[in-house]
Amino acid sequence: MKRTMVTAALFAATTGCVTTGAPGPDAAPALVERELSVPGFADFLAVDGDTVWVTNDGRVEQWSRTEKLASVTVPRPCGTMAVAAGSLWVANCPDANLYRIDTATATVEQMIATGIANPKGETNVVAGAGSVWVPSAASGEIARLDPETGAIVARIPVNPGTFFLAYGHDALWAVSSDARTLQKIDPDSNAVVGTVALGLQPGFLAAGEGAVWVQEQGDGTVARVDPATLAITDRVKVGETLAYGDIDVGGGLVWLRTTEDQVFAVIDPVTMNVTARLGEPAGSGAIRYTPDGVWTSAHDNQTLSWWSRPD
Repeated sequence: MKRTMVTAALFAATTGCVTTGAPGPDAAPALVERELSVPGFADFLAVDGDTVWVTNDGRVEQWSRTEKLASVTVPRPCGTMAVAAGSLWVANCPDANLYRIDTATATVEQMIATGIANPKGETNVVAGAGSVWVPSAASGEIARLDPETGAIVARIPVNPGTFFLAYGHDALWAVSSDARTLQKIDPDSNAVVGTVALGLQPGFLAAGEGAVWVQEQGDGTVARVDPATLAITDRVKVGETLAYGDIDVGGGLVWLRTTEDQVFAVIDPVTMNVTARLGEPAGSGAIRYTPDGVWTSAHDNQTLSWWSRPD
């Protein structure tokens, strides 16, 4: 286990400009990185209370801030997972199905033949509006499931190559990297009700903190989209590229897992300033915010990290 002191604004909506190094006059208390060794290929994350689930080679694992708690065999878990109705929902790429895992017993409850749109694994399973949503066909389809029964209740046509999802602002949001679009899906009608043109190689996204936030991976930018008007209201340049990383929102901030320059960057959603850059570059991985701290993974380094204020 390793602890590294860095400076960042973790729980404030606006801060002075802070980077790893000497803190500025408005810097928040330092964050402490608790690094855990996770053999294999620790990648996508899903928060479950004080613990986190992480995809790995042939399995998903549940970790506390100090140790592994459980492991469940899944042939090749791929993409972001969702926690809903007491279950962990995991895309399994080789069999194009969705695993439902009981989070209390760490046992497989169901394997559901949804289809998986991107068998390479860059995808999202998300929960919202009392449903679980899965990109289910590369030709352009999202499956909607009832989390109580696991039944598929709708299949929604979308742009081809739609792999990336987020739920927030009372809508499902879907990005097609091929079509370079963000699509707004109304959960009441199960239909696309608006489309936004995006930059180069759009990918992971998050909905919250007043907007929808989309990685434009090829441009090295994050786009801020107004959820009501569907206008791109601003962009922030973070690096040369953002391939592939991850993004999350919470605590009045946007959290961006990067592959170059740092482990992750913190963006003020109002000023669109990068207010913190944390850690040494560690290849690709995921990021998830909690009110107590932030989880990151680094599969190239075989590590999982918990970033929080010092005790």
